[in-house]
Amino acid sequence: MTAASLVSQLVDTFKAEARIVIVGASLAGLRAAEALRDRGFRGQLTIIGDEPHEPYDRPPLSKQVLKGWVPADHTKLPRLRPVDAHWRLGVAAVGLDRSNRQVLLANGEKVDYDRLLIATGTRARPWFNPQEAALQGLFTVRTCDDAAKLAAALKQRPRRVLIVGSGFVGSEIASVCRDLDLAVTVAERGKAPLVGALGGVIGDIAAQMQLDAGVDLRTGVAVSGLDGDAAGHVRAARLSDGTVLEVDVVVASLGSIRNVEWLEGAQLASGFWGVACDAGCRAFDINGVVTDNIFVAGDVARAPHVLYEYEFMSQEHWDNAVFGAEVAANNMISLELGRRPHLPLPSFWSGQFGVNIKSVGVCSFGDEIVFTQGSVEKRRFAAAYGYRGRIVGAVTFDHGKWLPYYAKLIEQSAPFPPPAPGYDRPVIFEPMPARFPDPKEPTAMPDVVLTGHDPTSRGAEFRPPRT
Repeated sequence: MTAASLVSQLVDTFKAEARIVIVGASLAGLRAAEALRDRGFRGQLTIIGDEPHEPYDRPPLSKQVLKGWVPADHTKLPRLRPVDAHWRLGVAAVGLDRSNRQVLLANGEKVDYDRLLIATGTRARPWFNPQEAALQGLFTVRTCDDAAKLAAALKQRPRRVLIVGSGFVGSEIASVCRDLDLAVTVAERGKAPLVGALGGVIGDIAAQMQLDAGVDLRTGVAVSGLDGDAAGHVRAARLSDGTVLEVDVVVASLGSIRNVEWLEGAQLASGFWGVACDAGCRAFDINGVVTDNIFVAGDVARAPHVLYEYEFMSQEHWDNAVFGAEVAANNMISLELGRRPHLPLPSFWSGQFGVNIKSVGVCSFGDEIVFTQGSVEKRRFAAAYGYRGRIVGAVTFDHGKWLPYYAKLIEQSAPFPPPAPGYDRPVIFEPMPARFPDPKEPTAMPDVVLTGHDPTSRGAEFRPPRT
């Protein structure tokens, strides 16, 4: 038997007999399971999820569901093919025993694996005061249950809705409230909406969009506390500038927390920004040594990216979850020469206040911006972001057909300012500071994070391996 045929036989045996466990019954988890079956994996496949629901789509939750167009329980993700998996829904993973290759569950059970995919994603950051968090009328929007409860509350026509935070989700919910003709106040600790992801120049435009739509936008203020009535329902919010607002519904849009607590003690490189992995989705241990049987995909993953100086990148984007899951699935059942890298060019879209906002690349990596097409006044334009003389990102307002053009420039590390497509050029074509906030500023978290550490810490710790 030749070496090549022996290797092929070993791979085929693994595909037939191995046990693969996916922790996270999410978009990434489902697409990874489908990709495994597509690539010939015939072994035992287990999918663990802490929610009782089968995988569902999250983007509609802050848009169509809240408007009442789609029931929250009608957002189930389509199945691209049968996965023949053992589903463990409604039970959370609470620990990882790497020595025995076991996932520990909240009900005391242990699930054995030969390969493990971590796809536990993120959860909404809770209200900072536990007593106030128990008030009726206070919501977050991350799960389909969250969206269903908020949609029901909005249907009751509250006198005023307060949204705390003006990232994409908070801004989309504010837009829905105005579409429903509800009075809405947005409280943002930063200088403008969307500044974490798109910078202050675009943030000023987003702010004007909210004001024009009738949003009571208040920037540079925080919510100090909430007050409830005798029945335990929120009735007032106290702001840091001394203002007291009468409100019936409060939506906490305070960013997300990556679900990594269950990995405590596993000695993986997991922390505030997620689980570190290489470009092939293989997890690193605490000292930066790549593992052979643990992989990461989706919102919880952070990996180095060649276009962004190999900084570790975390992405909370739909495409990242899908394509990362496919790469992880391929690499879990492939030997070295069959493995592929996951080097996505981030992209996202957001519909708010009648405008379709789309972006490609990592805008927050840049320090300059230039409007390249269209009209800012008409809110129909394209803008590019630059860093050290090259284009690193682009955003469009109702001009999304041009995104593939900018994506190609970014992938080629084209010069900044980029060449205009040939027409629709704005009157002013001069780069200006993009005005991204300092990472330590108290504002909404960006959707793409380029860092390998907590931005408030500059320390590191070496941990010797266990004996």
